[in-house]
Order: sequence, then C-alpha cells, then structure tokens
Amino acid sequence: MLTTTIFLKKRITYFHTILPECLFQLQNNSAIFSSYNLKSTFLEMEGKKPYLAGILIQSLYAGMYLVSKAALNDGMNSFVFTFYRQAAAAIFLVPVAIAYERKGAPPLSCKVLFKIFMLAFFGICLPLNALGLGLRYTSSSLAAATTNLLPAITFFIALLLRMEVVKLRSLYGIAKVVGIILSLGGAATIALYKGPHLKPFNHHHPFGNATVGAHHAHSNKSWIEGSFIMLAGNILWGLWLVTQGPVLKEYPSKLLFTTLQCVLSTVQSFLLALAFERDISQWKLGLDVRLTAVAYSGIVVTGVTFYLQTWCIEKKGPVFLAMFTPLALIITTICSTFLLGELISLGSVIGGLLMVGGLYSVLWGKHKEQTVDKSIADENKECSEVVREEP
Repeated sequence: MLTTTIFLKKRITYFHTILPECLFQLQNNSAIFSSYNLKSTFLEMEGKKPYLAGILIQSLYAGMYLVSKAALNDGMNSFVFTFYRQAAAAIFLVPVAIAYERKGAPPLSCKVLFKIFMLAFFGICLPLNALGLGLRYTSSSLAAATTNLLPAITFFIALLLRMEVVKLRSLYGIAKVVGIILSLGGAATIALYKGPHLKPFNHHHPFGNATVGAHHAHSNKSWIEGSFIMLAGNILWGLWLVTQGPVLKEYPSKLLFTTLQCVLSTVQSFLLALAFERDISQWKLGLDVRLTAVAYSGIVVTGVTFYLQTWCIEKKGPVFLAMFTPLALIITTICSTFLLGELISLGSVIGGLLMVGGLYSVLWGKHKEQTVDKSIADENKECSEVVREEP
C-alpha cells in the first residue's frame, strides 16, 4: 500500500512538472503557426493589390465616361466641360506639386517649356476636346471602346517614327501586326456599321429621358463623325505617349511635368471653349450632374488614377496595366444601359470584340518580344563574363 502511494505521488509530481511544459510548447507552436498564416495571408494580399488597383482604375474610367455623357446629355457644352475638368485637375495638382517639388524642382528653360506647351496642346487639350465632342455625337460605351485602340495606335506611331521594329519572321512580330489590323477593323466596324439594337434590360433610367431621345436623334452621319473624332483624339493621344519620353529626359520631374501640362492645357481649353461658346449660361455650374462630372473627371480621375497607374506600372509594368483596359468597356456598356438608357448595337459589340482582340494581340506580341530580348541580353552577358574569366 505504501509503495503504491509513493508511486502515485511520483506520477502526480511528474505530470505537474511536464504538463506546463507541454502547454507552453503547444502555445509556442500555435503562435508560430498563427504568425506563419498571418504572414502568408499578408503576402497573398500584397500580391493581389496590383490586380485590385487595375480593376479600380478601369472602374474609375468607366465612371468618367458615364458622368461625362450624363453632363453632355444635360446640355453642357463639351468644350466648356473640358475646360472645367482640366481646371479642377489643375487646382488639385498644383498644391500637391508645390508641396512635394518646391525644393528639388529642376530648372525649366524656355525651350523645354515650349515643348511642354506643345505636348499639352496636342496631347491633352485637343484629345480631351475631341473625346468630349465625340461623346456628344455617340455614346459612353463607344468612348470606352476606343481606348482599346491606344496600345495599337501607340505602337503604330512608334513604328512610323522608327522607335519600334517589327520582326515579321517571328510569331510575336506577326501578332503585333495582326493586333493593329484587328484594332483598326474594330474601329471601322463601330463607326460604319450599327446593325440591329439589342433589347434594353429595363425602361427606367436615372438620366433616361433626355438620353434616350438624344440617342435616337443621332443620325448615322453624326455617329460616323463622332467615331472618327474619337479616333483622331486617340491618335493624338498615342502620339503624345510616344513623344513625351524625350521631353521627360530633359525635365525629369514627373509630378511637375504633369502639373505643367495640366495647367497649360487648362489655359488652352479655356481659349478654345471661349471661341466656341459665348453664352454665359453655358458656363454656369450648379449642384447637379454637371458639377459632379467636372469634379469627378478632374479630381478623382486625374488625382487618384494618376497615382494608381504610376504605382501599378512600377509594380507590374505597363503591359499588366493595359490588360485591364477592356474592363472599362464592359462596365461602361452594362451601366450605360441601366443608368443612361443607351442602346447597344450589334456593330458596337462586334467592333468592341475586334478591338479587344487586337489589344491583347499587340500586348502579347510586345510582352513576348521583351521576354526574348531579355533572354538574349542575359545570354550575351553570361558569354561576356565567361570570356573575361578565361586566362
């Protein structure tokens, strides 16, 4: 009996000793697993941020097309709208530029200022006014669709300026050429062929009555004119994207460079609007859709998307960001039918699909070309290092 009692006491003492250690070890393991799970979750969220940014950027652009069209349908002059939009963007950007660049601003010569002035006129003032004018004659979904032309147009302009080379013997070279053809074919289809309209999903629209009437009032002639005006604006925009690179080398401050273009384009847009619209009533803004469109397009789109695009390109590159461009077309097309009562034609659907196909063809070809060039450069670098190491 005594032996049994001593044995039980020893066992109880052992369990009292080992149990806290086991619990402590279990807590440590739980903490390790918990921190590991948190870390993996954080890394997953970090990896998804560029995708969320790409979706948000295109959603903001879709909203811009919708509110801009709503303001124009409300009777706002397109030239006045463009001026107010740029003025709002300038008011937003100037304090930011002064706050961040007042000490380290590079010197600005008259020659560089003239180049920035010309870039602002041909790359911002004229394209935005063309977008507004074309939007008045067509639809918000068409405005969103034509943005898919931009990569193909930019590549084609760079090709004409001998800044790009097409290797027709390679698959990626053929893909880029096919992409240009598809994009231009899509633009021509949207402009020249309407076809039957798809049935609307609903008949109640927040901005509906004036919009539907305006849509039916668009003749084939005005639709074609508006389409080609938008195409001309995108060509100028593509030219701006290609030619601003050399100017940025002369004036490397991106924020001041953008702000200067915004301010100069505001002055240019004001003079252009003054030439086309002398009615004072058209310049008045109230607490309505016009003010909403101006504030949204000028501040939200210019301010937020500028930062998000810069961040996204820095993280994933321009090709990654351009891949999300068709999303704006999808969002705009769906929302325009519900909010604006726009009718979707078969020609718009076919043309949009062709342009999206052309976009991805150009992007794939460009990405493949960059990959091949990088691998060749790496091989040449390795070969040169081997040659140096040889006695």
